[in-house]
Amino acid sequence: MDDIIKRIKELEILICETKARLPAHSVKPPVMMDLLAYEDEYDALLEKLKDLKNP
Repeated sequence: MDDIIKRIKELEILICETKARLPAHSVKPPVMMDLLAYEDEYDALLEKLKDLKNP
């Protein structure tokens, strides 16, 4: 469970950093793909953490 919380915190940082790299116009596909992958993993880990807390 601690590993999940640690990874969630890492992903929060990665998401913020990636959003900061997004230009106002002409978003580059690789940056957007990175962001979507981080957000998907973040959401999945939050769901897993919720399931572990409420069996």
